[in-house]
Amino acid sequence: MIKAKIQKVSISLIKENDANPRFINKHKFKKLVNSVKEFPEMLSLRPIVVDKDNIILGGNMRYKACKEIGLKEVYIIQAEDLTDKQAQEFIIKDNVGFGEWDWDILANDWEVKELEEWGLEGFPFDIKENEEEEVYTKNIEAPTYEPKNKKPTEDELYNEDKVKELIKKIGLSNIEKAEKEFLIKAAYRHRIFNYQSIADFYSHSSEEVQDLMEDSALVIIDFNKAIENGYVNMSEKLQESFNEDYDE
Repeated sequence: MIKAKIQKVSISLIKENDANPRFINKHKFKKLVNSVKEFPEMLSLRPIVVDKDNIILGGNMRYKACKEIGLKEVYIIQAEDLTDKQAQEFIIKDNVGFGEWDWDILANDWEVKELEEWGLEGFPFDIKENEEEEVYTKNIEAPTYEPKNKKPTEDELYNEDKVKELIKKIGLSNIEKAEKEFLIKAAYRHRIFNYQSIADFYSHSSEEVQDLMEDSALVIIDFNKAIENGYVNMSEKLQESFNEDYDE
């Protein structure tokens, strides 16, 4: 039987797991920080799980949120007798959700706004101001990529075969120099980005690189930021509805 004990310890004794395969974007991390601030008692009911060396096996994001808000002590469960294989298995199984939400019960018994603030996503219905008029909401369906453990090379992020073919053809043509320069610039429209690889590259990059990638809309982590940067075009009516939904 595996020995495990709950205790309250100094947060400085806990070590972040460098091999943690999970990451969190800025928007969700902000929600997590607010959640911990508003309900710190939850931490005693769901302690951070560490191994015998106090390396985190479960709760890396909660640990980061606790550090962010300046907590000095946190509750942990120390699993002392796990083998390396069991520790790896726990890291994955602790983050796998097998259950499904009953959206009817959630819609009837909880406030949707609160559910969003608590980090719940993927609502299969629109939020309505009243029964007669449906409004646009911030529930945006977007492609979701699961990052891999290996960071791809820059060459794997895009394909320029068509671009090179066009530039070669333009170079061999007898048109004016200015026309060639224009057409060469236009040829780069045919560069194909591999967004799965870009997501992998993003997840393994520094915070500065991640910020620059978000600015270029290579990944859209924060929908508000994408709108501010001009990558999402909205009609005036839709913009007004969006602002009302965000209480802006």
